[in-house]
Amino acid sequence: MSGREGGKKKPLKQPKKQAKEMDEEDKAFKQKQKEEQKKLEELKAKAAGKGPLEPQVELRNSGKK
Repeated sequence: MSGREGGKKKPLKQPKKQAKEMDEEDKAFKQKQKEEQKKLEELKAKAAGKGPLEPQVELRNSGKK
């Protein structure tokens, strides 16, 4: 039994990804995603400032039986 056989084996290194060229469609898609994300963040901030959507109605018991 040799000393290096046991334990986890290291994964093979993956080749580095090439920086792909972005065409106009990709750029437009990324820009659209950023705009949608900004709108979503604004809506979240606006919703966080408000209270609950429905008014809470408290049910009070008179204590009489």
